[in-house]
Amino acid sequence: MMNGKRLETQAVDSMTRSLRFPQGADPGRRPEWLKVRLNYNERAKALGDVIKKYNLNTVCSEAKCPNIGECWGVGTATIMILGDTCTRKCSFCAVATGKPNLIDPDEPVNAAKAIKFMNLGHVVITSVDRDDLADGGAAHWAKTIRAIHELCPQTSVEVLTGDFKGKSEHLERVLEAEPEVFSHNLETTRRLTWQVRSNSDFDRSLGVLQQAVKWGARRVKTGMMLGLGETMDEVKETMRSAADVGVQYFSVGQYLRPTSNHHQVQRFWTPMEFEEIKAYGNDELGFINIEAGALVRSSYHAEKAVQKDRSFNEI
Repeated sequence: MMNGKRLETQAVDSMTRSLRFPQGADPGRRPEWLKVRLNYNERAKALGDVIKKYNLNTVCSEAKCPNIGECWGVGTATIMILGDTCTRKCSFCAVATGKPNLIDPDEPVNAAKAIKFMNLGHVVITSVDRDDLADGGAAHWAKTIRAIHELCPQTSVEVLTGDFKGKSEHLERVLEAEPEVFSHNLETTRRLTWQVRSNSDFDRSLGVLQQAVKWGARRVKTGMMLGLGETMDEVKETMRSAADVGVQYFSVGQYLRPTSNHHQVQRFWTPMEFEEIKAYGNDELGFINIEAGALVRSSYHAEKAVQKDRSFNEI
């Protein structure tokens, strides 16, 4: 027979789950535009071997990205530094959470070696959140960026960082290493942030983006996912908030639930709606580049954004 304390705990847990994972209308089976056939060609297999050789992690596999076959097939991957275990537990994310291992001191150089081997013109580096570290991993970030610039001078570096708990000195340490593109994702709307993002704050994230702009980052980027319960008005409001602080690149994609323990998909946004969002970003907000589509992810076609940004090399 359960004691009162255990019953109380179960009741609180049940209430918390209902708040974090709202039971909205079940969207049912994925529509045709979300069905992807994974195709690993020889180049994708070779890239996987390189990643394994240098003991690296990729967000492509850790986050179960639906574009892994396409991106790896053309030789691009998003490298994830600072280990494979996150100190936060966001309700949308498939990356493992818990107590991370010690930082690998060889990771910055190994990442640079892998990038040189793949002969990449542009690379995206991301990381797990490391709230267990005094600087949130900022020093390791800086070492990685500088190692890539030194060993791969032809490669432009895009970083997708956490919020460093809003501590400007840690963010500046990353910016001082001069990544060509600085990115930090808002992920969702202001209203849904508390449900979706663990230990995060919408305005704090806006502050991170604004600080990067004011510091003088060459390009500043953010993105969000749809299907968590947001409205079109909220999506546009989020985009405008980003534009107002100076963000130049924006990405919007459909959220896909990694497991039944994650935030429930409330609905699937249609291709026509993504087209409306893209037009709004281009025509109303004037983003230099906006990627909007069901399968778009933060680093999807990241290299093409830089390539078509004619003013990028003039900065």
